[in-house]
Amino acid sequence: MSDKPSVLFVCVHNAGRSQMAAAWPTHLAGDRVEVRSAGSNPGAGVNPAAVEAMAEVGIDISAEVPKMLTLDAVKESDVCITMGCGDTCPVFPGKRYLDWQLEDPAGLGVEAVRPIRDEIKVLIEGLIKEIAPEPQA
Repeated sequence: MSDKPSVLFVCVHNAGRSQMAAAWPTHLAGDRVEVRSAGSNPGAGVNPAAVEAMAEVGIDISAEVPKMLTLDAVKESDVCITMGCGDTCPVFPGKRYLDWQLEDPAGLGVEAVRPIRDEIKVLIEGLIKEIAPEPQA
């Protein structure tokens, strides 16, 4: 297990919200955070509107693939953030759980996905400040 904090982002299809959320920490914090994403009922592919919205801010998620939520993914994460998947995420003692209420981008165009992307970015910025702040010079 790594010394750096690890975060698991979970939504139903692992095709929109959790994929966008998983991309932000790497973009904003580099390798200071270990990131995973998964879905309780993974979709066939990443939402094209989410791919387009993230590309607009210089983040390429086009090669990502929705993954099934596993017990190991939860066990290996310090923080588990759910986004609309309800009680499907297993709970283990000593883990931190957050539930972010975000609109599901499924079936929405890029214009409707942009505000979701931006809301996720704000949440991720706050999370990074808390769990993996910039090293002091």
